[in-house]
Amino acid sequence: MRETAARATSSGPGRVLIAVYAIFALSATARATVQIATKFTEAPLAYLLSALAGVVYIVATIGLAGHGPGYRRLAWAAVGFELVGVLVVGTLTVLDTADFPDDTVWSVFGRGYGFVPLVLPIVGLAWLHWTRAPR
Repeated sequence: MRETAARATSSGPGRVLIAVYAIFALSATARATVQIATKFTEAPLAYLLSALAGVVYIVATIGLAGHGPGYRRLAWAAVGFELVGVLVVGTLTVLDTADFPDDTVWSVFGRGYGFVPLVLPIVGLAWLHWTRAPR
C-alpha cells in the first residue's frame, strides 16, 4: 500500500497564513531591534522576548513555506513553541506587570496586536493538522 504524502502547507489558505507570519516576523523583529538598540535598559526582558517572538515567527514562516517533512516538523515545533510562549508570557504579563514595564508582542496574549498572536498559532496548528498525510 502506497503512503499518501501530506498536502503542502503553502497551498490555498496556507499562503495567507504564511503572509501573516511573514508580516509578524518583520514587525516583531523590527520592533525588537529598535527597542534593544535605543532603550534596552528600560525593559530588557520585554525587548528580548519580543526579539524571541520575531525569531519564532521567522522560523514558523520558513517551516510553513517550505516543502517536505523536515519543514513540516520545523513548522510544528515553531508554531507549538509560539503557542506556549504567548500563553506563558500573556499569563505573566497579566499576573506580574512589574517585570514588564513595556509590552512584548505576546503581552496580555497579544492585546497590542489585536490578539492575533494568540489566534495565529491556533490557526497554524490547525492548518498543519488539516494538511497532514492521511493515515
